[in-house]
Amino acid sequence: MHSTHQPGMRLLAENTVYKRQPSRDLFAMDGVESNSVPTTGTLSAAPPWQLSLPHVCVALMSAILFGYHLGVVNIPLQYIARDLEFADSSIAQGFVVSICLIGAFGGCAMSGMVADWLGRRRAFQISTLPMILGTALSAVAPVLAVMLIGRLLVGIGLGIGGPVLSLYISEVLYFSELDLLLCSLLVVMGLSSSDFSRQLQISPTEIRGMYGSLSQIATCCGILGSLLVGLPISTVPGWWRACFWIATVPAALLLLGMEFCAESPRWLFKKSRWYEAEHELERLWGLSYAKTGMVHLLQNEESEDENTTSSWEDLFDKRYIRVVMIGSALFALQQLSGINAIFYFSATVFRKAGVSSDVAASVCVGVINLLGSCIAAYLMDRKGRRSLLIWSFSGMAFAMAMQAAVGSLHAASSLQGSISLLATSLYVFMFAIGAGPVPALLLPEIFPNAIRAKAMSVAMCVHWVGNVLIGLTYLDLLHHLGAATLYSFFTAVCLLAALFVKKHVLETKGRSLEDIEAFLLGGL
Repeated sequence: MHSTHQPGMRLLAENTVYKRQPSRDLFAMDGVESNSVPTTGTLSAAPPWQLSLPHVCVALMSAILFGYHLGVVNIPLQYIARDLEFADSSIAQGFVVSICLIGAFGGCAMSGMVADWLGRRRAFQISTLPMILGTALSAVAPVLAVMLIGRLLVGIGLGIGGPVLSLYISEVLYFSELDLLLCSLLVVMGLSSSDFSRQLQISPTEIRGMYGSLSQIATCCGILGSLLVGLPISTVPGWWRACFWIATVPAALLLLGMEFCAESPRWLFKKSRWYEAEHELERLWGLSYAKTGMVHLLQNEESEDENTTSSWEDLFDKRYIRVVMIGSALFALQQLSGINAIFYFSATVFRKAGVSSDVAASVCVGVINLLGSCIAAYLMDRKGRRSLLIWSFSGMAFAMAMQAAVGSLHAASSLQGSISLLATSLYVFMFAIGAGPVPALLLPEIFPNAIRAKAMSVAMCVHWVGNVLIGLTYLDLLHHLGAATLYSFFTAVCLLAALFVKKHVLETKGRSLEDIEAFLLGGL
C-alpha cells in the first residue's frame, strides 16, 4: 500500500500542518512548480476510466443484491407459503416481504457509522455477512420463523450496503465534464444517501438528470434478475430454496472482491492517512492525476470546515419547513401509489386476475420497468422533472382506474386477465419514466445545502415507512376490501400526487443548485 516515487508526499503523513496548507504550497513541498498545476484541481482530460472500472464493478454487486432480494419472493411466495404452512395467512405472506424492509431501515441507520469507523471497503464486507447468513437461513428454513429471521438479516445487510455504495462511487470516480457520461453508466444506485448532495454539486447541470436516474435502472435489473431466476418454480419442486442460494454467489464475490479493491481516498484523507490516500488515487486515476485528487480532497475538507453544521431543529425553520414537507410528501405519495404492491406481489395479482401464466407476466412487467427506466434517463433533462412527474402520476392513475374497473365489472370478467396485464404494464411503465427515478433526484436538488443531508434522511424515513406498510398490508387489504376498492384508492393517490406536483413542485431542469436554492429561499 505504499508508494516510493513521491517522497515529498510523505510529509503529508508526518506533519498534520500539511493538511491545512494552501493547494499551491502542497505542490511546492513536493518539488513541483505550482504554476504548472491548476488551482481548481482539474486537468484538461479525464483519467483512464479503465483504472477505476474493476473497483466499481465489484462495488456494484451491492446494487445487484439490493434489487435481487427485493424481488426474490415475488414469484415463489405461494410455494414458500405452502411448504412452510402459512398459505392461509395473508399477513404472514406480507411479513415475509416487509421484514426485509424493516431490516434495511435498521441497516441504513448504522451504515454511516460503520462506513466512517471502518472505511468503505470493510463496510461492504460487513454488509455481506448478514446477507450470506440470512440467505442461507431462508434457503433451509423449515418453518416461517426461520424464514423471517433470515429475511431480517438480509435486510440489515442491504441497508448497510446501499448508502456505502453511494459514498464509494462518489469518492473513487473522477468527475470531469468529459467523462461524466461514461462514469454515469457505472453509478447505478445510492441516490438515497445524504452524500449524494456532493455528487450533484459536481455534476454538470445539463446531464445531472441522466446521471441521477440511473439508480432506478439498477433496481430494475436486480428485480428482473430475481424474476428470471424464478421461472422454473412451477416445474422444479423446492426451487424457491435455490432462488435464495443463488443470492449467496454475488454476496461472496463482493466479500472477496473488496479485499482487492481500493479504499476510498476521501475516507483515508479524513483519517489523516494522506500517504495511503495518494496511493489509492494513483490506483484509481493514474499517477498524473493523484496530485490533482489530493487538491480536491483538501479543498473539500476546507469547504466542510467553513460551513456551519445544521441541527435537526433547523428543518422546522420557516425558511425550510415547506420544502421539507414537499420532499417528504413526494416520497409518501410515491409509496402509497401502490407500486411496490406490483413489484412484490405481481405473480399473486396476476394469478387472482386470471392471467394464464403469472410467472411470464411478472417477467414481462420487469422488462417493461427496465425499458421505462432507460427512457427516463434520456428524458430527464429534456422534458424536465416536474413535467415527467405530472405525466407519470396521471398515467399511473389511468392504469389503476382500468384495474379498478375490471375488478368491479362482472361483465368484463372474461377479459379480466388480459386487461389486468395491460393495465399493470402501463402502470409500471408510467412509474418508471417519472415517479420512480425523479423524486430521488429532485429532492437533493430542492433541499438547500445547509439542511440537505438531514432533510434527505427525513424524506427517506417516510419512504421506508410507506414501503413497509404496503409490503405488510397489501395482500390482507386485497383479500378484505377487494381489487376494485383497493385500486380505486391507489387511483385517488396517483391523481392527488399529480395535482400536488403541479401546485407545489419547482422545475429544476437546467438550473444550478445555487439558482434553485436562491429561488426557494428568496421566495421569488
